[in-house]
Amino acid sequence: MKYCDYCVMPDTRPGLKFSVDESGKNICSACINHKNKEKTDYAARFRELEALCDKHRRRNGQFEYDCAIAVSGGKDSHFQVHMMKERLGMNPVLFSVEDNFAMTEAGRKNLRNLSEEFGCHLITLKPDIKTQKKVMLKTFEKYGKPTWFIDRLIYSYPFGMALRFNTPLLVYGENVSYEYGGGDAVETPSAKGIFLNGVASDLDLSEFIDDEIKEENLQLFFDPARDDLDKLEPIYLSYFIPWNSYSNYIFAKSRGFTNLSGEWERTHCLDHFDQVDSRAYIVHSWMKYPKFGHAMTCDYASRFVRYGLMSREEAVKAVREKDHNLDQKCVEDFCDFLGISKAKFWSIIEKHYNRELFYQNEWGEFKLKNPVK
Repeated sequence: MKYCDYCVMPDTRPGLKFSVDESGKNICSACINHKNKEKTDYAARFRELEALCDKHRRRNGQFEYDCAIAVSGGKDSHFQVHMMKERLGMNPVLFSVEDNFAMTEAGRKNLRNLSEEFGCHLITLKPDIKTQKKVMLKTFEKYGKPTWFIDRLIYSYPFGMALRFNTPLLVYGENVSYEYGGGDAVETPSAKGIFLNGVASDLDLSEFIDDEIKEENLQLFFDPARDDLDKLEPIYLSYFIPWNSYSNYIFAKSRGFTNLSGEWERTHCLDHFDQVDSRAYIVHSWMKYPKFGHAMTCDYASRFVRYGLMSREEAVKAVREKDHNLDQKCVEDFCDFLGISKAKFWSIIEKHYNRELFYQNEWGEFKLKNPVK
């Protein structure tokens, strides 16, 4: 593993590219993209966004929705709704997908607050739990993607609903690949390529169909046909404004967003404000650790270094202390929902450890061969 000399991200992150800068240091593409923001004319880009809103404003009549926003209830969702409704004067409808896991108290409060604080209709899909459990176990065992069923719906459902509501302007938050590193890291306002970012990339649905799961159980896994995609104008808000996860959180907190302080101190996380909705879901985020050697602490430590909130030395210390240490509450909620034992859970996890990156010590613990330093 090779690490960025500026943040702490390793080259094992899928799609992340490395180069050597003028000082001879290794720098990752996410750090390069962040530095490039200093040269971006965001005033001009915001005028582009205003023109885009004017194009779609009241296109469906005086009292119809102007746009749709894909939300989760989190800090970024609060910021997105503020921008589109309060700054730009749009009348949005919000689309969300519940993951069916037991919610945290913060998660329940935030989803309600999003609608109550900004005065928006929120339409939430609660997926078929039976199908979710069966698909979830299959994708967990085979691909190490335990929440693929939900992640796919998080991307596909807003597309399908935007078509049904005739709201072509569909707003997503950040371009994950460009902001944090990925195979399709192209700076673009268009979110038409969002299905390519790796989180919800397509799997062959036929492998999930059996005596109990029928094709109709998977009908909301909307993979937009070209004709349908051309009817929509999905955008990344992060193209038009300088996206910053921490400043979004500070704003959201000022408008009633609740973090996890006092409710849950997560052993594998550096922050207490991202992905706070449920405990079981973030097993998905942690699965990057056995597969790629980095997880949520590495993600946020790298962001904090880029934002100037943490030194690289502090980030290294945090990653080495926390990144591997999956919180047991996540494991318990995950196993309870899926109906499997912890022994089965850890046996599946063990199969996904990348032996090129890890070795087992004398006690059987998996350790990185080349930890960050």
